Amino acid sequence: MNAIEICGATKVFNRGRSNEVNALAEINLTVEPGEFITLIGPSGCGKSTLLRLIGSLIAPSSGQVQVHGKAAEQARLDRDYGMAFQTAGLFDWRTVAKNIELPLELMGWSRTKRRARSAEMLELVKLAEFAKHHPRELSGGMQQRVAIARALAFSPVLLLMDEPFGALDEMTREHMQVELLRIWEQTDTTVVFVTHSIPEAVFLSTRVVVMSARPGAIAANIAVDLDDRGVALRDDPAFFKKVTEVRTALREAEA
Repeated sequence: MNAIEICGATKVFNRGRSNEVNALAEINLTVEPGEFITLIGPSGCGKSTLLRLIGSLIAPSSGQVQVHGKAAEQARLDRDYGMAFQTAGLFDWRTVAKNIELPLELMGWSRTKRRARSAEMLELVKLAEFAKHHPRELSGGMQQRVAIARALAFSPVLLLMDEPFGALDEMTREHMQVELLRIWEQTDTTVVFVTHSIPEAVFLSTRVVVMSARPGAIAANIAVDLDDRGVALRDDPAFFKKVTEVRTALREAEA
């Protein structure tokens, strides 16, 4: 069963009004379980809109979106996925541990189970010693790690990420990319990741989905089969070659 199946999905905002916007046109996309997919394209091409269709935060104007064989809306109700955005969205009056526990609390988990799971997730993102700190006491990169831990706390099969590292400095961003890959490998979660950065897309992905200018459509699917995704990969000629391939496809999509 595919993790995501999108068939002929379109999205029109404000249909029939003077400010009508054709955001997405005939999107067809299949994502297999365990893939790490990045969406990249020109500004305003509908990357985030497509991510929100998958997450059932908005509904398609036409077409179908399925997550693990069920309608996206049902998958959302079943809590099949977690989400992480550009801002960590943490509550400063709650400790780091309590922020991670929040979705579990809403789901009715017992206090004992919540604490155990929060501790487990803090170990995963290497922040165990900061459990009792508050978000204001953490760096931006650390806050994003807490946000990822919270998104994964209830073991979703799908993680949706909308430019989660966009506000970070370059060195922190590169570190977070390595950390995200480590977490992805350990959890075996399917990831759909929106970015404007071509090197980031290539470094992270098993596949880069290039989108055309609005109305957004899929212009290219580029498989990324690079070896060891450690820090040294950034200096590998194969990495630069794949970056060039994605950049070329992106330029053609913008034409």
